[in-house]
Amino acid sequence: MKYGIVRFPGSNCDHDAFTAASQSGSAVYLWHKDTQIPKGIDCIILPGGFSYGDYLRCGAIARFSPIMKEVVTFARNGGLVIGICNGFQILTEAGLLPGVLLQNSGLNFVCRDVFLSVANASTPFTSSYTQNQIIRIPVAHGDGNYYADADTISKLETNNQVVFRYCNADGQLTGEANPNGSINNIAGIINKGGNVLGMMPHPERYADSLLGCADGRGVFQSLELFGLSNSTKTVESISY
Repeated sequence: MKYGIVRFPGSNCDHDAFTAASQSGSAVYLWHKDTQIPKGIDCIILPGGFSYGDYLRCGAIARFSPIMKEVVTFARNGGLVIGICNGFQILTEAGLLPGVLLQNSGLNFVCRDVFLSVANASTPFTSSYTQNQIIRIPVAHGDGNYYADADTISKLETNNQVVFRYCNADGQLTGEANPNGSINNIAGIINKGGNVLGMMPHPERYADSLLGCADGRGVFQSLELFGLSNSTKTVESISY
């Protein structure tokens, strides 16, 4: 599995993503002004941070970076894409994922560990987890309140596109366990094709036991397994 980590002005989790990705494959940095994606990239990561200082709204300017035209094409051809925190915001702005990330319901920046329930363990990003497994992952955001209209939420639920939900240590989906007010405690979703994941929590920050928790490692292990199972296929030929 070869990863490309996009760096925008204001990215601050690119090194974390690079380190975590390198544990399950190789990784290279991609610059926001690049106009092509190198051959051989299997998965693109849009890391967390504050791209372009979050001016206008989170991800709104980054969406127009030259590299994003290529990311959109890559994703629509079946390439794997992960947007983490600010990366999730960019994916919604780019139209690769539905909905929007609003300001946290408490109007405060939230930086702490949360518990997540793995709502869909049958994706390229979650196959190393078990269905409804509870994991601990950090969040650090001021605009992580996932919102979409009722019809979109219904489709996400019906199509099993909700991948992670905020929960308590016992797996209960409570309001207290929800750090930002997201509808249905949604912490991460995939597109209908199953190859684009957006999530607000930071799996790359808990991808090594040296950090005190390695629950995020499963995302990268899942991608490694997916890459091995599709090693004889080209990205364009992968069917989800």
